[in-house]
Amino acid sequence: MRVLVVEDEEGLADAVARGLRLNAMAVDVAYDGQDALELAGYVDYDVVVLDRDLPEVHGDEVCRWLRERGGGRVLMLTAAGQIRDKIDGLSLGADDYLVKPFAFAELVARVRALARRSPRSSTPLLERAGITLDPDRRTVTRDGRPVPLNRKEFDLLRELLGAGGALVTSAELRRSVWDEHADAGTGALRVTITSLRKKLGEPPAIQNVPGKGYRL
Repeated sequence: MRVLVVEDEEGLADAVARGLRLNAMAVDVAYDGQDALELAGYVDYDVVVLDRDLPEVHGDEVCRWLRERGGGRVLMLTAAGQIRDKIDGLSLGADDYLVKPFAFAELVARVRALARRSPRSSTPLLERAGITLDPDRRTVTRDGRPVPLNRKEFDLLRELLGAGGALVTSAELRRSVWDEHADAGTGALRVTITSLRKKLGEPPAIQNVPGKGYRL
C-alpha cells in the first residue's frame, strides 16, 4: 500500500509516517500543499492522509485536484470537529474525515479501509512466463506453484510484470518499490532481485541489462 501523508506539523507528519511504515505501508511525506501536488503528480497513491489547513496550497485545493485527477482515496485531517466542517470536507471529495487529536489505531484502520475501496483494488491479474500475480490477494504462482514473497519482492515483481516485457530501469524500480525515506540504493535492489529470482526458480525469468535495468 502506498500512502502520502500531507501535514505541515512536521513532528506529527513524521510520527504518522513512522507508524504507518511499521504497519507495512510505503509512506511519503509532504509538509505543504505544493509539495503534495508535486509528489501526487508522479506517484499513484492508494491513500492520501491530508491535513486541511496547509501552507502554500490549501488542503481543500489539494483534495479538489486529487479528485479531478482521479487519484487515491483521501482521508482528511482537521482540528475542527464541527458538522459543517465535515460536510465541507466531504463535499470537496474527501472519502473520510478524522478530527485531531486522534487515536493512531483508528487512523491505521481508516487508511486500510480506504485502501480496500480504492479503484486500484480491482486490478486485473498480471501474467507472463508462467508467472501469475494477483494484486488484490497479493499472491504469486509460477506454473501453478505458489511462490511466497515478502513485500518488496512482490512489489518489484509487480513492476516488472506490469511492464509487459519492456525494460524497467533501476531508478524506476527504486522509485516505485521503495519510499523516499527507505534505503533504496543499488545494493538493496540487487539483493531483492537475487532473492526474487531464487524464489521464482528455473528457468530464469528476470533478465539483467547491465547499466540499464531489468526485464521479465
